[in-house]
Amino acid sequence: MIKNYIKTAWRNITRTLGYSILNILGLATGMAVALLIGLWVYEQYSYNKFLPDYDRLYRVQRNFDSNGDTLTFLTTSLKLADALRNQVPEIEYVAESDWMGPHGLMVGDKKLYLEGGQTGSDFLKMFQFPLLQGAANTVFKDAYSIVLTASTAKALFGNEDPMNKLVRFDNEHDLRVTGILKDLPANTTLRFNYLVPFAYMEQTQPGLQQQRTGSFGNNGYQIFVKLRPGISYETVYPKIREIEHTEKNNRNAMNSYVTLQPLRNWHLYSNYVNGQDTPGFLLYVQMFSIIGMLVLLIACINFINLTTARSEKRAREVGVRKAIGSRRKDLIFQFLTESFLLTALAFILALVLVQVMQRPFNALTGGAIFIPFFNGYFWMIMLGCVVVTAVIAGSRPAFYLSGFQPVKVLKGGARSGRGGSLSRKVLVVLQFSCSIALVISTLVIYKQVQHAKDRPNGYQLSRLMLTNSNADLEKNFTALKNELLQNGIVEGITSASSPATNIYWHRDIDYWPGKHAGETVEMGTIITGENYFSTLGMKIGEGRDFANSTDTASVIFNEAAVRRLGLKDPVGQSIKVDDKDYRIIGVVKDALMLSPFAPPDPTMFAISPEPREILLYRLAPGIGTQEAIMQLNRIFNKYSPAFPYQYQFEDDNYAGKFRLELLIGKLSGIFAALAIFISCLGLFGLAAYIAEQRTKEIGIRKVLGASIIQIWVLLSGDFLLLVLVSCVLASPVAYYFLNDWLQQYNYRINIGLWVFVAAAVLALVITIVTISFQALKAAVANPVRALRSE
Repeated sequence: MIKNYIKTAWRNITRTLGYSILNILGLATGMAVALLIGLWVYEQYSYNKFLPDYDRLYRVQRNFDSNGDTLTFLTTSLKLADALRNQVPEIEYVAESDWMGPHGLMVGDKKLYLEGGQTGSDFLKMFQFPLLQGAANTVFKDAYSIVLTASTAKALFGNEDPMNKLVRFDNEHDLRVTGILKDLPANTTLRFNYLVPFAYMEQTQPGLQQQRTGSFGNNGYQIFVKLRPGISYETVYPKIREIEHTEKNNRNAMNSYVTLQPLRNWHLYSNYVNGQDTPGFLLYVQMFSIIGMLVLLIACINFINLTTARSEKRAREVGVRKAIGSRRKDLIFQFLTESFLLTALAFILALVLVQVMQRPFNALTGGAIFIPFFNGYFWMIMLGCVVVTAVIAGSRPAFYLSGFQPVKVLKGGARSGRGGSLSRKVLVVLQFSCSIALVISTLVIYKQVQHAKDRPNGYQLSRLMLTNSNADLEKNFTALKNELLQNGIVEGITSASSPATNIYWHRDIDYWPGKHAGETVEMGTIITGENYFSTLGMKIGEGRDFANSTDTASVIFNEAAVRRLGLKDPVGQSIKVDDKDYRIIGVVKDALMLSPFAPPDPTMFAISPEPREILLYRLAPGIGTQEAIMQLNRIFNKYSPAFPYQYQFEDDNYAGKFRLELLIGKLSGIFAALAIFISCLGLFGLAAYIAEQRTKEIGIRKVLGASIIQIWVLLSGDFLLLVLVSCVLASPVAYYFLNDWLQQYNYRINIGLWVFVAAAVLALVITIVTISFQALKAAVANPVRALRSE
């Protein structure tokens, strides 16, 4: 019996091959989109879950009470690490860490400059990344040791066994390889290519060890903890909340409350509001989950419309089957079998489409999705999805066609009636409403990004370059600077504690004129070298620039800092930071160093006589970029031979601030285009259905003198009306959600009427192009043949 159902279904599919291809293509596109998004969503939710005991791992944070506003900081002190380690028995492991920046690794003539971390000895006991060689409890016993990932070890040692070999670290000390880690998977928040014991930092940086007994205010590190089995965060929180408050003379510590953020929240809960980690990236994951389901729903609607469009061709078949004794449930099963076969073919095509598209999709999203062909759970889920999709997509055709009365259909009287026609129109409206809403979203996101890109940023990023400094470059900075300027390669060079497009450090202002009792201010702080503002193209609005690198008792505020402190006539006034007095000598124009969507961050600039961590330099106007890079490589290698020359363009770094919004816009545009494509397939099928229904009417109208244009208008009018209704329905819904999305940005657009008009015009043009083929085909058909067939 089943074999007969499948054979009959296959015959019906091949008999109307053109419509079957349209059906399969539309459904396959929707399934491919849903599968692609589903794999991506699964990857986002799977972050860090491969680690054993991941639900017991936490990151230490500080909630700082700033005049009633709660600010969340990830920076912590070594004193806090020891306090947690010694005073909270519910914590099994504590590991301090730096911020995992780039360092130089050298073996012979091989030089690498890679991201890595300097972590406490318990780090690999907590984060149990698989070790290919070595053991987690022994790899950090020696302060002068290093653990490499497998790919880093291969890059340094080739096919040799790297264990116990030496690696030159930052051209300062030789570290012995004590472990090899399996390369980290893509779905991990922590990213590094090697690990060095934190004890190495303490032995090579004078004064660092003293911070453990110093102040809770020396916040410059990360702390990770692992709770003991059976211990909940609620149990630990009361013990750690005010652990810093023992330092009564430290206002920073007294206003800070220690909290923990679970590892499971690191990736998706990145937005901090009043001390709470709230959904950040999770909102976009949920949004695209909904889009994936909507596109699949549109594909199912398309399937329904294309199937019912051919219903009259099957009406006599149903009548004959019923006349010779077929029961309705047999016919339902037959049509569902046909639906399942079409859905199965569509799923196979969807797998092919996903396999083809996964590489460009990964390049676009920065993900690493793949189809898990050898995962049994995946195939069980996919089988369930195919069955559900087949039932959803085929249920209406099955129940609709099986409900025909044999007497009527054998007499040629089967018609869908007003109810059937209305339901198809509702489905078309639903299709296009979803598609138009996606188009509107794409336009609004694009305009929001362009709005922020066009915003004056307060500095000149063109041809401004960045290089991370090292001990050799710091020692030879003056010679490097002079040679670059004398050779005409750069027109300005300086150093700073942060890139031009970021602020790495915030600190408290202890006193300023007009300060109220108990008032606190966390101020962005950048330590600069000489010629900082001229190199970056920032303008001094009041006062003066630093006289030279010894002008260390002076500070410069940006305009946002002056507003935040409520200063009037700030130049010449005194402030106090860390019990040191400084004089404000100038006010620089605001620059967007953090978010281009938010107000400028209040920032204080001070000068250092010694070169800082970041070198900033602007290429001279008379030299080509490639030529400049070649010469820069030669000169940097001259003064820092142990490190490969590496650089970044600050305009690229600034453009990276739009990465998330651009990703959302691109994905919305792609999915909107696919939704429109699938909807058009549905329109095409419905146009064929209407033209087929009205064959006799069209023939009579043509005999009575109707023109081709009149016939085209007759067949197209209803569809254009449906699309207009879709625009009316989609616009307020899209406006509601998009306006809510825009509220997260301080600097944002207002959604104008033109967005909805543009989306409506686009939808109408696409509709006209789609239905014109069927309308014109019916309009030019021979009326004699149409009337004879009736």
